[in-house]
Amino acid sequence: MKERLSKLLSIKSLVTLTTTVVFSVLALCGQVKTSEFLTVYTIIIGFYFGTQIEKNGGKNA
Repeated sequence: MKERLSKLLSIKSLVTLTTTVVFSVLALCGQVKTSEFLTVYTIIIGFYFGTQIEKNGGKNA
């Protein structure tokens, strides 16, 4: 449990979660168009999971 918490609190995870929350709030407030939100969010999530797979040597995270 402690190991999972430390992984969650890594810088990469914090940046991913923070950016997701910010873009979600902006989208809900109408400040960001849906297409812009989807583009940015897809890049962020793709990068996050891509680095997780690379870190694990191609094994499922």
